[in-house]
Amino acid sequence: MLGTENVAGTDPLASMRERFTIPEGVTYFDGNSLGLMPRSVGPKVSEVVEKQWAQGLIRSWNDAHWRDLATRTGEKVARLIGAGPGQVVACDSTSVNLFKVLVSAVRLRPGRTRIVTDIDSFPTDLYIINEVAKTHGLIVDAVPAASIPQALDVDVAAVVLTHVDYRTAHIHDMQAYTRACQAAGALMIWDLSHTAGAVPCELDACEVDFAIGCGYKYLNGGPGAPAYLYVAKRHIEQCEQPLTGWFGHRAPFDFDLEYAPAPGIERFFCGTHPVLGLSVLHNALDAFEGVNLQALRAKSTALTRHFMEAAQHRLAAHGFVIASPMDDAQRGSHVSLRHKAGYEIMQALQKRQIIGDFRLPDFMRFGFAPLYNNVDEVEHLVSALEEIMVNREWLVISGEERKAFT
Repeated sequence: MLGTENVAGTDPLASMRERFTIPEGVTYFDGNSLGLMPRSVGPKVSEVVEKQWAQGLIRSWNDAHWRDLATRTGEKVARLIGAGPGQVVACDSTSVNLFKVLVSAVRLRPGRTRIVTDIDSFPTDLYIINEVAKTHGLIVDAVPAASIPQALDVDVAAVVLTHVDYRTAHIHDMQAYTRACQAAGALMIWDLSHTAGAVPCELDACEVDFAIGCGYKYLNGGPGAPAYLYVAKRHIEQCEQPLTGWFGHRAPFDFDLEYAPAPGIERFFCGTHPVLGLSVLHNALDAFEGVNLQALRAKSTALTRHFMEAAQHRLAAHGFVIASPMDDAQRGSHVSLRHKAGYEIMQALQKRQIIGDFRLPDFMRFGFAPLYNNVDEVEHLVSALEEIMVNREWLVISGEERKAFT
């Protein structure tokens, strides 16, 4: 078993924890759903609201550089996902961005009739995929991820796949799937929502076509933070994204009556940027300043492995089943345990100020954010789970009304 001293004693990221606001007495394992707030965000929000908005007013589009904030934020994200300049922008939501890039992809492959995706994808991805198919007269083949290569043929326009599975944290081989997709002449779209900020990836090196992801998980951009999208430079000029708002126009303030897309990645903008949200995300990404991404991944792997080995030795007897891959290379930065009383156990943990989350039917998810979680917290979590089971604390929860957000 991985010893505590081997993680804590050699942790090059230990000081990063000081960059975050951690409520007194709280142990937080939900960075895979909503990251902690960086300490620098509060003063930044105050500056944007009290100075740039209250005092600068509309002049701040120029003076405070609001106009290019989405592009500058995208460049910060790009470093975390292996993308070169001019290919990533922060804007809209993950769902809206998936709609934009998927429509762009199918328009680049006219005459093809199918979209292939993982049947176990996050539901909102499936909703968007099905709607794009409906409006474009296409067919959706939703199959198990492992069967996607076998589902590819000359009729497939695009493949949509999540890099790190939201339930199990299984990592899909980006290079292998992308190559298989492109060998069939289709375009590959990756959802990086559980990847960026915890699991390094190399979009350019893998020759990915499109990618999308959210800003509020490991990127710590706050609730409902703007998302981001990536389009490979080789595709940008040919893309016709469907939400042709004025910020995507080549000259927004010419107020032309006919749409003409911006020449670069900015053509994927739609309406006016949400400056407050973008300002928070732009600032929050500074938490990664000076962080080596391989060290980030090494710590993530060490923490998740430590937890899984402890779960095997100390929790299995209480009915817990590990749902995440044991192979380090195939596991993201969260670990899921399954238990028939999973919801009640997670609520019992919350009463102890230990926060994770629950996903139906019985997945207990624990996110290990390498910038702020540590091995002492992992030990605290495992001990708490043991005590909850021994003391049967989850039974107190069974009669309570289930919360909407779990």
